[in-house]
Amino acid sequence: MKNNLSLLLALIGGIFVGMSGIAPDWMHDESLPMMVLCVLILQVGIGVGAMDNLTAMFRSINIKMLLLPLFTIVGTLLFTLFAFFIFHHESMFDVMALGSGFGYYSLSSVLIAQLKAATVGVAAATQLGTIALLTNVTRELLSLFSCQILTKKGGSLAAISTAGIGSMDVCLPSILHASGDQRVVPVAVFHGLILEISIPMLITLFCS
Repeated sequence: MKNNLSLLLALIGGIFVGMSGIAPDWMHDESLPMMVLCVLILQVGIGVGAMDNLTAMFRSINIKMLLLPLFTIVGTLLFTLFAFFIFHHESMFDVMALGSGFGYYSLSSVLIAQLKAATVGVAAATQLGTIALLTNVTRELLSLFSCQILTKKGGSLAAISTAGIGSMDVCLPSILHASGDQRVVPVAVFHGLILEISIPMLITLFCS
């Protein structure tokens, strides 16, 4: 819980620093978050690579773990469908496209905006892309801050599934820290890769 609170306070602090304008120019570099993330992932990779039983860990992946991405996709789309009945003034296919981002806010927002521009116009497509951005950023943040609780209540697979594509990058260090088990790493990475492949296909399907 303390780790989650620290992350939340860091986010809030960053927002205030950004609004105040006191942050140096180098902190506004768009590549900085990716570099920091790469350092975190590198640290995870070093820890995994240093394990004596690395081969056995990958062999431990069973059929249930391979089905995890499928359950994530089906569960996300089902709850997205429920959301349609709340926001029924929107097209069902547009709402489903928003949910198909699985936390990949940069790809989903751009892809939706591009695909919808030809049918609904640039302004409406941009608005839909913005909603996709906010929707998937929210999923990533909620997943990041709730890793400890999800792992405690539902196990590491619950945290991986909730994180969506973030399970293989942004949320991976938190998931690993919460579970304390290096065996979640290949499962989380595989889960994220399958979702990354499915996102363009699903969004294209719902936006066509």
